Amino acid sequence: MQRRTLLKLGLASGAVLALAGGAAVLLRPGLEQGRLAPAARPLFASLGRAILQGTLPAEPGPQARALDGLVERVDALAQNLPLPVQAELSELVGLLCTAPGRRLLAGLAPGWEEARPEEVRAALDGMRFSALALRQQAYQALHEIVGGAYFSEESTWKVLGYPGPLAL
Repeated sequence: MQRRTLLKLGLASGAVLALAGGAAVLLRPGLEQGRLAPAARPLFASLGRAILQGTLPAEPGPQARALDGLVERVDALAQNLPLPVQAELSELVGLLCTAPGRRLLAGLAPGWEEARPEEVRAALDGMRFSALALRQQAYQALHEIVGGAYFSEESTWKVLGYPGPLAL
């Protein structure tokens, strides 16, 4: 394939994705009044299960509670972001909560609730190592949000071997 043809194909694909995703995001944003929309909660729980593998409790009950706490902290983080950043996050999350957006941006066929952690990790790796800067940026944002929100809770520090701040 010639370079010019590849560029045209990329631009056309990007335009279709932008139109389809933009329409879907307008209909179903990822944030509603600065808070996670109901559809965004399974997204972040699934991302947490994949990204935090090895740091989450192994038992199902404690793991579910840890993921619920993560989602609540992501919600609190979203509420405290500047409005322009909230708008960008809402677009990203809204797009990922649609089947076409999830397939095109993340490369994940099953829904977030149905996807196994290894499928989500593979999708995240696809974003992380993508040739498209947009997919890389989306990965970085999701990874930082999940990691930052999870480890902002003091009870998670011991997994990292972090004793906490020094007493002054």
